[in-house]
Amino acid sequence: MSALFTPLTLREVTFPNRVWMAPMCQYSADSEGDGVGAPHDWHRTHLVSRAIGGAGLILTEASAVSPEGRISPADLGIWNDTQTEAFADIVREIKSHGSVAGIQLAHAGRKASTTAPWVGGTSIPADEPLGWETVGPSAIAFGDHATPRAATVEDIAAIVRDFAAAAQRALRAGFEVVEIHAAHGYLVHQFLSPASNHRTDQYGGDFTGRIRILVEIVDAVRAVWPEELPLFVRVSGTDWLDEDTAGLEADSWTSDQTVALVQLLADHGVDLIDVSTGGNVQTRIPVEPGYQVPFAKRVQSETTVPAAAVGLITEPKQAEDIVSSGEAEAVLLARELLRDPYWPRRAARELGAEITPPVAPQYARAF
Repeated sequence: MSALFTPLTLREVTFPNRVWMAPMCQYSADSEGDGVGAPHDWHRTHLVSRAIGGAGLILTEASAVSPEGRISPADLGIWNDTQTEAFADIVREIKSHGSVAGIQLAHAGRKASTTAPWVGGTSIPADEPLGWETVGPSAIAFGDHATPRAATVEDIAAIVRDFAAAAQRALRAGFEVVEIHAAHGYLVHQFLSPASNHRTDQYGGDFTGRIRILVEIVDAVRAVWPEELPLFVRVSGTDWLDEDTAGLEADSWTSDQTVALVQLLADHGVDLIDVSTGGNVQTRIPVEPGYQVPFAKRVQSETTVPAAAVGLITEPKQAEDIVSSGEAEAVLLARELLRDPYWPRRAARELGAEITPPVAPQYARAF
């Protein structure tokens, strides 16, 4: 028996296996016109081909809860009916191939209003046609990005409502999993980390203040997301700055704070934590195969919430060992699935495992 290809049930959703597709921004939506932020043929091919390839869960790229929440003008969003209907067509096709369809809801905060990475990833000034004013917990820029406006309490309340409204749209589109993006230096992570959150009101200061916006978003989403469907949160397990000092009051976000946050989120209806790292400050990260797995393992072993691991997981035996040893309940593949959309089926063959969903009859002769 392969642990990697054993089904996993969270609430009333059963994932046919534990090889999942991580969210990966494509920067390929229309930037102008009626189709702004809506998925189209590129996104359909990108997402559905990985379902045919056997991934048990297909997570969309970060999908903005408002126009201002996009990373770039070419990002996906789910704040209007056009976007919702376009997602619904893709969701139906993902499900038809036996995979579970999930969406990552996001707000980029101070890292918004940028060009696509392959044209520089630089800030687009707010006074240019495709640019807009960015917001963050404090008026502190990320690197050479534009300095954001510090969000008001009213701004925060509106953002919380936007996440809840996006979750309702996701339900209408047929998604069975919602993931709140609280990682990679985007808005929620910016609030979590004292490196970017210098507020002195109820949304800053100590650990309780800094996590407040995420708790409010989780509560607002859980209130509209059906009881039978799971809710995920993606976190960065560390900023990679102050792990030596650790504790809840370190100068940046640390693994100790992650564990404390996750245990609290268990009481707010979160079903799984997708554990990544970094993205909020510019620093050197010691990248190597499976380098983020220890952070997932801490969540898995020190809290009551299951964790999924991501980050340079490329080999079938490596993925099998992560799950079978209990370091994580599932693995999320990103670039490896860009290189090989059929990685789950190849991994099952190498591990001598049966894979569900079954291969499409058109491809059966290859497997």
